[in-house]
Amino acid sequence: MKAPVLQVQNLTKHFPITGGLFSRVTDQVRAVDNVSFDLYQGETLGLVGESGCGKSTTGRVILRLLEATSGEVIFEEKNIFDLKREEMRMLRQKLQIIFQDPYASLNPRMTVGQTIGEAMEIHSIATGVSKKNRTKELLEVVGLNPDYYDRYAHEFSGGQRQRIGIARALAVNPSVIVCDEPVSALDVSIQSQVINLLEDLQKEYGLTYLFIAHDLSVVKHISDRIAVMYLGKIVEIGAGSDLYSNPLHPYTKALLSAVPIPDPDAMIDRIVLEGDVPSPINPPEGCRFHTRCPFAEEICSQEEPVFKEHREGHQAACHIL
Repeated sequence: MKAPVLQVQNLTKHFPITGGLFSRVTDQVRAVDNVSFDLYQGETLGLVGESGCGKSTTGRVILRLLEATSGEVIFEEKNIFDLKREEMRMLRQKLQIIFQDPYASLNPRMTVGQTIGEAMEIHSIATGVSKKNRTKELLEVVGLNPDYYDRYAHEFSGGQRQRIGIARALAVNPSVIVCDEPVSALDVSIQSQVINLLEDLQKEYGLTYLFIAHDLSVVKHISDRIAVMYLGKIVEIGAGSDLYSNPLHPYTKALLSAVPIPDPDAMIDRIVLEGDVPSPINPPEGCRFHTRCPFAEEICSQEEPVFKEHREGHQAACHIL
């Protein structure tokens, strides 16, 4: 099997909770806890789970937009958490992000040309006329009129703004892009256009995506492999087709049973999870899903399950498998 382009090893991110007169740390929000996975050249790895499970935090820590509590992210045989500021600045050319909110991610005081071209100047890719020409080319690549170069963000719809965000990410010729729920704020009709654009760009430029989302139908369409996350931990990873047709973990089964099917006569065996998601400040002992799992046994509350391979390329962490 080919070597991964990016390796995430035992990634952990805890946010301190402070209180009292001297703002001492009283507890931790365990947003991401001991997460590991590999990302291979040219693939799309979907990262799914309920809101608040740590998906977006994982993506941002990988890019060092947030500093990790512990763990490693290996890219080009280097742990990016060990890189100094200037080394990390140079590496950002190859690791980019598309943000979730196309309205908040663009500076309202900058034109489209300035927004896309800024990174080219920072990384000494292009300046002056060549920067302008490259920016207009990128606008065409993402399906926008090059004449939009001098317009401002408020003059565009949500879908157009997300295309500008994609063009900005492409401006520095990256190899890996973290797509942080890039279509969740868009209308359904626009979602499909943006997804198709991302797929076309991947084929044209050989891009590798970490695609973060909570919509399983979107993830199924674009992902080669899928990782399912619950309360800061990955509970299952497998090829998209295998995971959808034969899920292993009870949480994955519950998520898939909730996906709407466009057939009013279809008989769907819904798995309704009882109770609320536990607090990441004080997650349950053992398997974190055992408080809501309809199949939980005594061992589930006592020992954390080992994340292991149950079928070729299909891993899960569950005592009852």
